[in-house]
Amino acid sequence: MSLISCPTPRPWRDRLMPLAAALLLAACAAPSPQLAPPIARQAASAAFSDGIGMRFVRIPAGEFMMGSDESPQALAQAFPHADPERLAELVDERPVHRVRITRDFWLGAHEVTVGQFRQFVAASGYVPESVRDGSGGYGFYPNYDPAHTERADLFEGRNPGYSWANPGFTQTDSHPVINVTWNDATAMAKWLGEREGVTYRLPTEAEWEYAARGGTRTRFPAGDDPDVLLRTANTFDREAALRWPRWREQAGTGSDGHAFTAPVGSFAPNAFGLYDMVGNVWEWVADWYDEAYYAHSPGVDPQGPASGDVRVRRGGSWHSWPLYARVAYRNYNTPQSRHVLGGFRLLREQGLVR
Repeated sequence: MSLISCPTPRPWRDRLMPLAAALLLAACAAPSPQLAPPIARQAASAAFSDGIGMRFVRIPAGEFMMGSDESPQALAQAFPHADPERLAELVDERPVHRVRITRDFWLGAHEVTVGQFRQFVAASGYVPESVRDGSGGYGFYPNYDPAHTERADLFEGRNPGYSWANPGFTQTDSHPVINVTWNDATAMAKWLGEREGVTYRLPTEAEWEYAARGGTRTRFPAGDDPDVLLRTANTFDREAALRWPRWREQAGTGSDGHAFTAPVGSFAPNAFGLYDMVGNVWEWVADWYDEAYYAHSPGVDPQGPASGDVRVRRGGSWHSWPLYARVAYRNYNTPQSRHVLGGFRLLREQGLVR
């Protein structure tokens, strides 16, 4: 059983979960036999806020090893309650391959918030898909019983009563916006680009993983042990498992302090100064999904497949088991899908910082 309600090609997979004193810069732009060691840079000159108050961090060009080659046996040892079939089928994370990002870029320090999305909707007149198509989104309803539904969805929906403005639990303007589609995210990027006079977009899958790793090769930005998530990310913990007892053994061993979404920036940032790169909400990225893409992906600035049926999202959510909050894990769904587990983060290309 997946932790996502929206159908996927593999319904059992969970495919939908103060700035550091110094950031990392790449030592060289050309590929080399070894990963280029980062160079420290003061955060004060590498971050800014745009016209709607969205904070961006400068991510330096560089190279990294993308993906994971952990064996099912190694994963089973780290995640003892995982279904062996799931572990054997994580083939889309392989092969591990070297990727070079040739240009610096600005990435949102936080996931786009409810308040920022509200500004976009009010100023642009854009109608999010959960409202426009009349089918609504997904939401949390305490008396909802998945066992009595045809698809056994974990959340109620689609239902016109749920949308980005109402997921069935309390969110403030500082929480990450959810129930937004890929199309909603790209519409906001287009509007911001026209407003600011510089290109905004979703990051590519490679840009996202490069930024999320922050120079690491561990399962999570803070280390390999799943228990680090309780201190550093908002994922499926014991408090969330109280509402979904069927999966309580998959939960973290304690509480991260948030039963649903957390206000952005509630946990420490990674080495690049980015918050919530794992956990809180799944983040849409630009790429179409192809299970076999890593086998033939370009080594320089990969853009993903030219076409496809589903778009990638990354990073896990507040409802993701630790296995699915690993940096290398790949999630996907249709561009029109919307869910209480999914949001986005925007990239701003290099340009004049006003």
